[in-house]
Amino acid sequence: MKWQMKTLALAAAMAVAGSAFAQAKKDEKKEEDKISGGVVKIGVLNDQSSLYADLGGQGSVLAVKMAIADFNAAKNGLKVEVIFADHQNKPDVGSQIASKWIDSEGVDMIIDTPNSGVALAVNQVVRDKKKVFINSGAASSDLTGAKCSPNTIHWTYDTWMLANGTGSAIVKNGGDTWFFLTADYAFGHALERDTEAVVLKNGGKVLGKVRHPLNTQDFSSFLLQAQSSKAKIVGLANAGGDTSNSIKQAAEFGIVKGGQNLAGLLVFLTDVHALGLEKAQGLIFTETFYWDQNDASRAFTKRFAAANGGKYPTMVHAGVYAGTLHYLKAVAALKSDDGTDVVAQMKKTPTDDPLFGKGTIRADGRKIHPAYLFEVKKPSESKGPYDYYKLKATIPADQAFRPLKDGGCELVK
Repeated sequence: MKWQMKTLALAAAMAVAGSAFAQAKKDEKKEEDKISGGVVKIGVLNDQSSLYADLGGQGSVLAVKMAIADFNAAKNGLKVEVIFADHQNKPDVGSQIASKWIDSEGVDMIIDTPNSGVALAVNQVVRDKKKVFINSGAASSDLTGAKCSPNTIHWTYDTWMLANGTGSAIVKNGGDTWFFLTADYAFGHALERDTEAVVLKNGGKVLGKVRHPLNTQDFSSFLLQAQSSKAKIVGLANAGGDTSNSIKQAAEFGIVKGGQNLAGLLVFLTDVHALGLEKAQGLIFTETFYWDQNDASRAFTKRFAAANGGKYPTMVHAGVYAGTLHYLKAVAALKSDDGTDVVAQMKKTPTDDPLFGKGTIRADGRKIHPAYLFEVKKPSESKGPYDYYKLKATIPADQAFRPLKDGGCELVK
């Protein structure tokens, strides 16, 4: 009888254990079901081959991978994959890639996307499909204004910030007549619009403007118009290769020697590096990240450069890294990659990363952090490679971006 009782007890114990194991497996499957396909998939969508490739490109892919490693995704129970594509600076190409990624390849979050025309198109695709879009590379402030979305975070910088940082500083220092040289697409138009508003608000005048095709190689006719305007400031409402080329050709035309000054309304570290300090010295502009700000930014840069052929990170790369990190924290907290829920969690959770420090994400999707007014050093002031900037002023986080009430975002109650 004793052995029969022992057998029955053992069978009961095994049944309980089996039931517990089955329940655990069910719970595990349930948990996995909250992560679509069991994988968090990130798509880096940017310019891989043209005028914005240096400021984003493969550097942004690297920044995402560094964020995944630093978050220790596997330890936090997440399997994360990264893919990338070149949007060719064409909104139709960008939106097609975004749709295909989400519909056929299980992409949960799209990040970077320099070129505001592409970003606005992707913004709509991601909203319709209820995934996540973290924009680091595009500048249009419309992404947190009239075109704001519950599925989009605008991380690094925008045209309102650039205009109010650089534009107001220059007007207050006597640069009160302007001529705009503007990239003829959504980004350039928004940057020109926001900067013109700042110039006029501060008592300045706009004497003229001309728009050039994206990625043009010959700025001669545009620069001649700027020169003949006699404006004190030629505002470059362009970016990347367009900014570098317009500055180089302005030097050939003797625009600065003739008494006019160039205002780089969007300047990246890669632009200054391409130009060299001899041509870039004295440029004043606004950024939200510089590699030599503190110990954390220097440590990040050392790792980034080692894996990026010695090239240092731009503020776009920094925003991609920080945005990915905060996204993964939200997914891990929710144990879900539901796009709308994840963005809501990202807004609810204070941001804290080694590159931008502590911050917040507002209801309109605008990430809030300080901005910095920099001036490019003279060659004699630089102590070595990439030692290019000197800090002119810090713009506090609560002043760096457009007030929430002024954006016209439908999400703001």
